Amino acid sequence: MKYMNKEEFEKANMFGTGVPNEMFAQYFIGNSFLNPLTKPGETPVFLANVTFEPGCRNNWHIHHAESGGGQMLICTAGEGWYQEEGKEAVSLHEGSVVYIPAGVKHWHGAKADSWFSHIAFEIPGENTRNEWLETVSDEEFNKL
Repeated sequence: MKYMNKEEFEKANMFGTGVPNEMFAQYFIGNSFLNPLTKPGETPVFLANVTFEPGCRNNWHIHHAESGGGQMLICTAGEGWYQEEGKEAVSLHEGSVVYIPAGVKHWHGAKADSWFSHIAFEIPGENTRNEWLETVSDEEFNKL
C-alpha cells in the first residue's frame, strides 16, 4: 500500500522509523531513517528497520564476502524498488522478501509516491564489507 502521508505510514510501520540515518546519509538520495532491532555484537545477525521517505534511494552498492555474506530485505510498510545491475527493477510492497547474494551490484529505496520501510539484515560471512558506488540518477529513477 502506498503512503504519501507520513502519519498514516507511521501507523503501518510496526517496527518504527527510528532516527535519521546520518552515518550513511552520503550514500542516499533523500532522507532515510534507521531503527536497530538488535544490538551489534549481542546476536550473530544485525537487524534494522530502514525507512525511506518518498523518492529516497541508496546508491548502487555491493556486499562483499570471502564466503557467506550478502543481505536480505523483508519489506514491512509502503512501496519501494529493488534493482540488480543489468536487470529490470522489482516492485516491493509489504511482505516482499529479497535475497541479495554477496557480490551482486544493486540498489533499493522508496517509490517516488510512497514512504517505504524494510528490515535489513546482513548475512554472516567471512571478511564482509560494503562497497558504495555511484548514485541512482534522477533520470534512471524517474523511468520506473
